[in-house]
Amino acid sequence: QVQLVESGGGLVQAGGSLRLSCAASGSIFGINAMRWYRQAPGKQRELVAGIQIGGSTTYADSVKGRFTISRDSAKNTVYLQMNSLKPEDTAVYYCNAAQVTTTSLLQLWGQGTLVTVSS
Repeated sequence: QVQLVESGGGLVQAGGSLRLSCAASGSIFGINAMRWYRQAPGKQRELVAGIQIGGSTTYADSVKGRFTISRDSAKNTVYLQMNSLKPEDTAVYYCNAAQVTTTSLLQLWGQGTLVTVSS
């Protein structure tokens, strides 16, 4: 089994920065992509950023130019650097990993970390 543990959330003023971390442990073989999602109160969960095993990245239009996803393969950790934060970035941020097994594609989730941006 894979465990995903997020950290780095908190309260920040608009215009500030935070860096989220997602550490993967356990049976991580077969993970081919990791992503950050977020869910604001009363809204659906949405994709924020993703990074493929080959290193290619993708971003939601709302965060392009402000957020950067990266990874440290030696630490099995993915980061989300968030700059120029806005109140609308307030949400619970979830780490997601896509893991290919012999029989299926698993979507794995962390417990989430709350980011609150005050105006």
